[in-house]
Amino acid sequence: MSTPPDMHAPQMIWDTLSQPQRDAAYNNNAAVANSPQWVAARDVAAEAFRAAHPAGLDTPYGPHERQKLDLFPAKNPSAPCLVFIHGGYWQKNSREVFAHYAEGLMTHGWSVAMAGYRLAPGARLSESVSDIGKALDFLASVGAEHGIAGPLVIAGWSAGAQLAVMHLHHPAVMAGLAISGVYELAPIRDTFLNAALDLSSTEIASLSPLRLRQSHSPLIVAYGTAEVPALVHDSRALSARRVEAGAPGALLPIPGADHFSILEQLRQPEGLLTRAVLDLVCGDAA
Repeated sequence: MSTPPDMHAPQMIWDTLSQPQRDAAYNNNAAVANSPQWVAARDVAAEAFRAAHPAGLDTPYGPHERQKLDLFPAKNPSAPCLVFIHGGYWQKNSREVFAHYAEGLMTHGWSVAMAGYRLAPGARLSESVSDIGKALDFLASVGAEHGIAGPLVIAGWSAGAQLAVMHLHHPAVMAGLAISGVYELAPIRDTFLNAALDLSSTEIASLSPLRLRQSHSPLIVAYGTAEVPALVHDSRALSARRVEAGAPGALLPIPGADHFSILEQLRQPEGLLTRAVLDLVCGDAA
């Protein structure tokens, strides 16, 4: 059964909102009071994880400094591999500070690849999307040389969720996990975020997953129930679109999770996101 979007979400009354209200609708840092503590703890944990798993770090898939992967191969090269794409509204953060979120699936014998990509304002959003495609091409063609020869599951958080959904059709990708994403870009152009992004009408039309034909590869669409309403709306709307298209997968609300705490459900071996990915690959997802 289709899940209707929240009619009280800011997108539904966008034309009536002031500029501060529009900016606040997508300001995840301001919406989570302890976000600085989350970010600081995240960075420390990621640094420790990378130090403990140095072998596959900084593997280039292209010539740019950000066109690199951190690879954490499983003992079994044929194990599934989660390809994780970080967030930051396509203009900040890096693969390095999300490394420890590989822990959950690695405990279950999976490989994990953390993908970097070029950021605004130095790159157009279309170039960021292209980078993820190149990273997937790299893993498909020479991943086995780095100990990763199994099926790929693409995952992303926040802006990374949009990038993940855009590549659900990639021939090497068997399934996906989209966490707390933005799937309609038009409102972003009306916020403070567009100063760096400078979104064009063409980019909005061609890179908004809610406007595109839905891939029939399985996709879990996850969000925290304590997220800003704009992100809840987009997650519910994307799930509804996929249901209408007959595309497989599930809508997964994470009770009580906000935009930062939700990723702990991927870091934990028995976290809700970890279990959802395992069930998805086993064919048990709704």
